[in-house]
Amino acid sequence: MRLYTRTGDKGQTSVIGGRVEKDDVRVEAYGTVDEVNSFVGKARTELQGETFAEIQEELERIQHELFDCGSDLANKKSSRPYKLQQESIDWLEERMDDYIQKSPELERFILPGGSSASATLHIARTITRRAERLVVTLQKQETIHPVCLMYLNRLSDYFFGLARYVNVLNETKDVEYVRSAKVFRSGKRKENE
Repeated sequence: MRLYTRTGDKGQTSVIGGRVEKDDVRVEAYGTVDEVNSFVGKARTELQGETFAEIQEELERIQHELFDCGSDLANKKSSRPYKLQQESIDWLEERMDDYIQKSPELERFILPGGSSASATLHIARTITRRAERLVVTLQKQETIHPVCLMYLNRLSDYFFGLARYVNVLNETKDVEYVRSAKVFRSGKRKENE
């Protein structure tokens, strides 16, 4: 097997159901999802040991789901079934709820960083947001699997919650943005609200 095919030498690539230019928004979208996947892999290398075993399993699951998402975004054939399903979104929401409970209450914006793994998860979060924006652009032009957009939206939030929880496990405080107003509301509601 060769790694090179020479079929893309003129600026086109194959997708499921045809060929497109390499700068097509569809290729940009699934290529950016692949970029997210690479940073998830990097985060996994930074989360070693028994303390992070469950998170390791979660991130491996997400890597598989990102491949599913990329495959769905590369699909121009309406007859081909999609891989990513609503249950993945539900699972992300469940995990986020858990991380919110296990992390300090948040009132202000925080700076990306803290531990090395947390910083990498913040990179994954911001690239996921870029992928989401590209998918929005793509859906204005062509039909896409709607679960992909919802999944990317939840995934970026998941990375935020996980990055904060990883800092908790590493006993590293989040650094608040010094000029931030209180932008997040406490989970406790006031009597007059």
